[in-house]
Amino acid sequence: MRLVPSTTFTLWAPTDEADAAGDADPSQLVNVSTDELFAGKRVVVFALPTAFGPTCSTRHLPRYEELYDEFKMLGVDEVYGLSVNDPFVMYEWGKALGIDKVRLLPDGNGEFTRKMGMLVEKGNQSCGLRSWRYAMFVEDNSSIDPLEFTDADSMLNFMQTWREPLP
Repeated sequence: MRLVPSTTFTLWAPTDEADAAGDADPSQLVNVSTDELFAGKRVVVFALPTAFGPTCSTRHLPRYEELYDEFKMLGVDEVYGLSVNDPFVMYEWGKALGIDKVRLLPDGNGEFTRKMGMLVEKGNQSCGLRSWRYAMFVEDNSSIDPLEFTDADSMLNFMQTWREPLP
């Protein structure tokens, strides 16, 4: 067990008017701390190398969205999808896929991912620094080590068999 790394995520939260106009006004960036995201909550996190990637967009993110209500029935407060991308890309990715329930966390500088020990160089794919694929269950800022599986069905199965609160 370990504490979730302390960092701040920057999200883009445009007004409806700005979104419709395609206005990427930086004043609509919102900082959210890991304490705000994880303290006092039970959270499923899945991390992906990139937004708009083929596997990430066709299997991982859409399936977590489909199973969101089942996670909620198991006492999960939130489901977060994380990637080392900027807030604008993460917002547009969620919008393009019609994601309404899963909250996307842009780790723009890779700080959270680096502190998790999950930052990897993907220069051979012209992607730079990215996250390994991983999933984890967080309860009140404490997490188990990243799990070997990342898909939503495996995480749901894990949650169905999970019985003890984290220490």
